[in-house]
Amino acid sequence: MNIITPTADGSNTLYNETIGEHYHSKHGALQESKHVFIDAGLKFVSADRSEISVLEVGFGTGLNFILSFEYCQANHIKLNYTSIEAFPLTCEVIEQTGYSGYVPEGIWSDFITNYPNALKAPQKLTTLCALEIPHTTLAEYQTDQKFDLIYYDAFSVQHQPEMWSDEIIAHACSFLKPGGTFVTYAITGKLKRAVKASGFTIEKLPGAPGKREMLRAVKEM
Repeated sequence: MNIITPTADGSNTLYNETIGEHYHSKHGALQESKHVFIDAGLKFVSADRSEISVLEVGFGTGLNFILSFEYCQANHIKLNYTSIEAFPLTCEVIEQTGYSGYVPEGIWSDFITNYPNALKAPQKLTTLCALEIPHTTLAEYQTDQKFDLIYYDAFSVQHQPEMWSDEIIAHACSFLKPGGTFVTYAITGKLKRAVKASGFTIEKLPGAPGKREMLRAVKEM
């Protein structure tokens, strides 16, 4: 069961009783998503570009997606967004988050209307945005597509250690193009070694509220 829980910045998250963890930082769901994935990831990669492909590990509530959708629409960037989700939430649960208040009404409507079908096949939400949510695990996910950017937003290593093994990190990194970028809210010595072993240049950045640092890594050309 997922329980709606307020966070320190006033935005809500969900507490997953099965995993035993919140979907976002208790210090601020909205702040964390913007800081880690939009500011350190999307804005960094999309500078001077007209099109970008994103692979997200852990669609969850869709917060990272709707913020990415909004940013790309505002900046006339074509967004091709694929997000792996083994345990998709219902529309009803997603609507209870209150995230509709953080983006323009049209963006929210395009998202929530197309969400059920995006779990089955790629959906074109607008001329600038396509969404696909493969209903599978990262370990089982396969594609010939290569992406510009990975949002690694799995539950923490304490609650989902299998998502942070060297093998699964290497598997995720294999889907990036040369020069592609990997961003995540976490940073540990083990994670840095795993990403570096896949041919990445590592960068430590200031973390979102409640975390001292985060990881951004760029795949060598």
